[in-house]
Parts: sequence; structure tokens; C-alpha cells
Amino acid sequence: MKDNAFVNEEQIFNALDNADLSKEHINDILAKAKECKGITIEEAACLLQLTDKGLLEKLYEIAGYIKEQIYGKRIVFFAPMYVSNICANNCLYCAFRTGNKDLKRICQSPEEIENETLFLLREGHKRVLLVAGEHPKYSGIEYLEKAVAAIYKARYNGVGIRRVNVNCAPLSGEDFKRLKQCGIGTYQVFQETYHYDSYMKYHVSGPKRDMANRLLAPDRAIEAGIDDVGIGPLYGLYDFRFETLATLQHCEHLNALYNIGPHTISVPRLEPAQNAPVAENIPYPVNEDIMRKIVSVFRVAVPYTGIILSTRERAEFRNELINLGVSQISAGSRVGPGEYSKEEGLVESKDQFQLSDQRTLAQIIDVLLNDEFIPSFCTACYRRGRTGETFMKHAKEGDIHEMCLPNALLSFREYLHDFASDEVKAKANVVINKYVETLPENMKSKVKELIANIDKGEKDQYI
Repeated sequence: MKDNAFVNEEQIFNALDNADLSKEHINDILAKAKECKGITIEEAACLLQLTDKGLLEKLYEIAGYIKEQIYGKRIVFFAPMYVSNICANNCLYCAFRTGNKDLKRICQSPEEIENETLFLLREGHKRVLLVAGEHPKYSGIEYLEKAVAAIYKARYNGVGIRRVNVNCAPLSGEDFKRLKQCGIGTYQVFQETYHYDSYMKYHVSGPKRDMANRLLAPDRAIEAGIDDVGIGPLYGLYDFRFETLATLQHCEHLNALYNIGPHTISVPRLEPAQNAPVAENIPYPVNEDIMRKIVSVFRVAVPYTGIILSTRERAEFRNELINLGVSQISAGSRVGPGEYSKEEGLVESKDQFQLSDQRTLAQIIDVLLNDEFIPSFCTACYRRGRTGETFMKHAKEGDIHEMCLPNALLSFREYLHDFASDEVKAKANVVINKYVETLPENMKSKVKELIANIDKGEKDQYI
């Protein structure tokens, strides 16, 4: 029996097989999408199979329009922090798998984690995604509690990380409650593949082989009080069309049960990894044309959900996908424990996969400013209680930018004072002043007041 919970493979294959790809029908779907209220799985199945260049360009245009309407020109930054690569699973696409005997295994101590955090703070980061392999001893709840506390403990010039999100193996309900008490923001878990036969093929052994346990991890997290969850497939393990529609089924499942969709959807592509046979011979390669389609379909299907893009993608392509719908990106990433503060000359691999975008946070910000994007380090929603259903209400109604833009401007102004060169400051302040003038009068006066506070040296100003 296929123990894959809410994933309805029959519905997905029927939607793909019966898709109406006539120009008239596609235009009707795109017109509906432009209303920023989402589309059905059957409608998404049509868009995923588009080949007409003119209709594809229209899809990209509408995805960009929705991105602008819901998120404006904000781009949220975060940095992943891998604390352990010791793993009990044998996943054929991952360098952390138990079958990789050449990987240098590390489980960082709280002191080492704090030191890693200091590196990120010196770069200007305020949001960290903690990542750990799956092992009862080296990534259990006791270890995670200490790791989160170590990240929050670190200080650089009196400033610390303001929000820790966590990407870890599925926990029990009680352990999720303990994780919530650590003060985390979003819990993130990738399904890798929603296709049952592929899932069982690539997860050879270990606790991750229990597909249903992983599928229902976001449910347990929400029921334990962690009301912001992140999901996503790993593209390349199975047909991208199936994975995208199954992810949308996951969104529908969470909406139906909890009245909240996922806070974020990630769209990583399978990359080469040490001694990972599937990563070296990708079963279902996903090229950049397909990636454009994936990001655009997610943006029109679930306008309220943030789309995360990692440094797996090359720099120029990341810049392009931001315009199609991506709202969060990592910067200056390292994907192995201790990699941020490693000693020079250490050559033993500890990484999970290969990276493409090697730019620093400062370099990415400089490029984004050329297109008048606003880099955001904001964590205000977490601390104002705008999470879960409260956040979704604002996001689904399309007015989340009314709070997010002011807070993005404020967090970016603080970054500029602490980390930017004079040249970048000058360019950035022109952009900030432009957006301040677009705010409603009451909000404009408040933001100007808080900017003045920041200019006088105050920190962490938000609305």
C-alpha cells in the first residue's frame, strides 16, 4: 500500500493527461491568475505543460505582476548554518548519507556554533536557517535546543541574530513543542520527492524511509504551535510537473486543516554531491527553462507563499528568478558544518552539495540595488505575532506589503550604517528615500521617525 497520506497521485496524473492546452483556455487561466487569488491544481497542470513561447512569456509577465503586487521590491535575506552532517539515513542523492565513507563528519558544539554565528553577524545577517542531519544523538531535540540557544547567544557589536528558523528531521509532537519554546520562527522540512515509488527507491535505509512520517511533520509542527512551516521538493528526483502539483496538494492539505498554507516553498535543484550516485546521474534533469516555469507557476498558484531560492543556482539566473516570483534568497552560503569559520587549507569535504552563486552578501546587495530592490533583514512579523493564520490573512488579502515594506526599509537602513561602503550607502539611500515617499502619509511619518532613530545609532527599529 502506498503510505503517502494526502498526496493523490491519480488526481495529479489525470490533471496532466487531461490538460486543455488550447490558447483560449490558457488565457482564461492567466486572466484568473492575475486576480492574485491563486489557481487550481488542474489549472496549474496546464501551465506546467506550456510550450508556446508567447503564452510562456505571458505567464512570466503575470508571475512578475503578482510578485510586485504581493511583495513589492523586497528581497528577504537569510543564511543557512549546518551544525551537523552526521546522519542515520542512506539517501542516494545526498553527501551526508551513511554510505559516504569519505565525508568528514562533524557535530558542532555550542561554542563552535556560536563562533559560526559571529561570522554571519559580521557579514550583516540577522536571520539564520539551522540545518542538521538526521541522527537520534546528533540532531535530537536536546541537541537542537542547545544549538538554537548558541545562535541566539552570539553578539557582534551588541547585536545578535533576531530569528532562527530550523530545517531538521521530523520530530514528535512533544519535541516540536520544545522546539517552539526555543523561540524559533519557521520549521522547514523538504519532502524531496512526493512520488511514492521514487521516494522508496532513493531512501534506502534509515528513519527517513518512513514517507508518511515526513509528509505529516508540518502537521505536527503546526499542532505543536509552530504555525509557520516551509515545504518543497528536490527537483530532479522525479518529473517536475508531478512534484509541483504534489506540492500544491500539500498546500491545499494545510489550508484545509489549519487555514494556513506553507509560509515558504523552496525550489532546490539536485546538484552534484560527494559519493551520491543519484546526484551524479540525475534521473529527471531540470534545466533553466523548466525552473522559470516552476517558479512562475508557484507564484500564480499560491500568491501568498514566499518562494525561497538557494545559492545552488548561478548568480545571473538567481537575479532573473527574483523577478518571476522568488521572495527569499540565501547569500554567502556554506553547506557544511564549520564552513563559515574554517581554518584556511582545510580540504576535507563536509559539504552536502555543490554551490554555484559564490557572491558575498554585500556583493548581492550591490547588484540588487541596481534594479531598485530593497534587501530586507526584517523579523518584525515573528515578534509582533503576525505568524500563522494572522500572517496568512494579510498575505492572502494582498496587503502584507503594507507592513513589510516599511520594516524592510528600516532593517536595510540599519544594515547600511553597520556594514555598507560609502558608495553602496549613497546608492541605497536614494532607493530608500524613493520608497519612503510612496508610503501612506501616516506610515511615512512613522518610518521617517524610526529612520532618524537608526541614524542616531538606535538598533532594531520596526513596526
